[in-house]
Amino acid sequence: RGRFPQKDLEALFPGMSADFTSENFSAAWYLIENHSTTSFDQLKTAVVNLKKQANKKNEGSLAYVKGGLSTFFEAQDALSAIHQKLEADGTEKVEGSMTQKLENVLNRASNTADTLFQEVLGRKDKADSTRNALNVLQRFKFLFNLPLNIERNIQKGDYDVVINDYEKAKSLFGKTEVQVFKKYYAEVETRIEALRELLLDKLLETPSTLHDQKRYIRYLSDLHAPGDPAWQCIGAQHQWILQLMHNCKESYVKEQKGKDIFLFYIYICNSLLHSPMLDLDSDVRPSPIGHLSQTASLKRGSSFQSGRDDAWRYKAPQQVVFVEKLTKLVVSQLPNFWKLWISYVNGSLFSETAEKSGQMERSKKNARQRQNDFKKMIQEVMHSLVKLIRGALLPFSLREGESRQYGGWEMKSELSGQWLTHVIQTVRLSSESLTALEIPNDMLQIIQDLILDLRVRCIIVTLQHTAEDIKRLAEKEDWVVDNEGLTSLPSQFEQCIVHSLQSLKTVLDCKPGEASV
Repeated sequence: RGRFPQKDLEALFPGMSADFTSENFSAAWYLIENHSTTSFDQLKTAVVNLKKQANKKNEGSLAYVKGGLSTFFEAQDALSAIHQKLEADGTEKVEGSMTQKLENVLNRASNTADTLFQEVLGRKDKADSTRNALNVLQRFKFLFNLPLNIERNIQKGDYDVVINDYEKAKSLFGKTEVQVFKKYYAEVETRIEALRELLLDKLLETPSTLHDQKRYIRYLSDLHAPGDPAWQCIGAQHQWILQLMHNCKESYVKEQKGKDIFLFYIYICNSLLHSPMLDLDSDVRPSPIGHLSQTASLKRGSSFQSGRDDAWRYKAPQQVVFVEKLTKLVVSQLPNFWKLWISYVNGSLFSETAEKSGQMERSKKNARQRQNDFKKMIQEVMHSLVKLIRGALLPFSLREGESRQYGGWEMKSELSGQWLTHVIQTVRLSSESLTALEIPNDMLQIIQDLILDLRVRCIIVTLQHTAEDIKRLAEKEDWVVDNEGLTSLPSQFEQCIVHSLQSLKTVLDCKPGEASV
């Protein structure tokens, strides 16, 4: 009241002087609080603008209603006409209902439309389904073609490609609930299972290289094959080495018998050729040239002495040849067997990402649990090697039950010291080769025991043969005295002793790890 004149306030708030209501008071208070510095003309202009905006809003709603009145009236007229028509039809009771006739008309229209367009719509539906199927085939052709691709790659030996495709399919469709995908994924699993069996058979095949064994083990590991393929391979190699050793013995025992039969046959032929009984049926004696040619052909033994190796074989005793072959077999097979175990222990059989997948840790854990089992395998190979050699050279050192399994040789005469020395050298070289593999000494101790027994036996045999030779020196005495007043007997005795000691020199020398005799 002190700020604005009375007439201005009455212009802003009509009836203010007569009845100053709460609404007027609120409006006045709003002006005082927010527009205390605003002039009256400005406030008046603002009031005029607000009134114009309110009028425009009312005019817009009214204009909308005015523009749609014709539509509303037309709709009302149409509804009224339909209602009247339906009431008229209903009074005639057409087929029991006022809408029955309309329903019948609509049904006939629908049937006619179906008759006209059913074939077109059917072709459209078929085309849509075909298009959708082609889209699915194109989108998921990897899975649908995978069973055939797996078979082709298996035939080509591309196992890496098969494993990569299988891992991809497993990650995409391993947990799918779509029946079509489940069906094709089951086909994939069937072929992968067949591949696992194929790879396991190849892994257990003998002989095989260490490279192939590692490769097949890695494949089976990537395919999550059940069990422990690496340990299965180690067991199969162990049995194969033992079987090779026993087969080697059996073949040489049979060959010894065959050789004896052949030599007996030669003896009989030579006896018959020199026998006068050949002349009983004929007055004509064989010519010297014919006799020589027959004898030469028998002595050549064409197919038995065709080369230097065959000549050495028939010159050397069969037991010596067998020991050469047996030790060579063990030295050639055991390194790969030992390296396979080392790779199994350190986990290098698996891929470079084995640490991330946990395969290496599982391999190391399994290896720790099977160390004693592998130690028994090595010991069994060493025992078989030693007992087979004992059965051929020292049969008296075997127990009664072992002679049948590891023996079987026909011992007509004991080997000479010269051949025993050769055998000792062969066994020593084999022991050095096995030691180079870093096989623990306790597993190789049984070979050192064999070498010691062979050395002792060689010394005994050599000294026995030397004693027999010395006994026979008396038969060689000619009693011819030389310038020094001596016969040849002392010199022959000295030569016999020196030759014996020289032959024993390598036997008496101790190699690393050997005991003194």
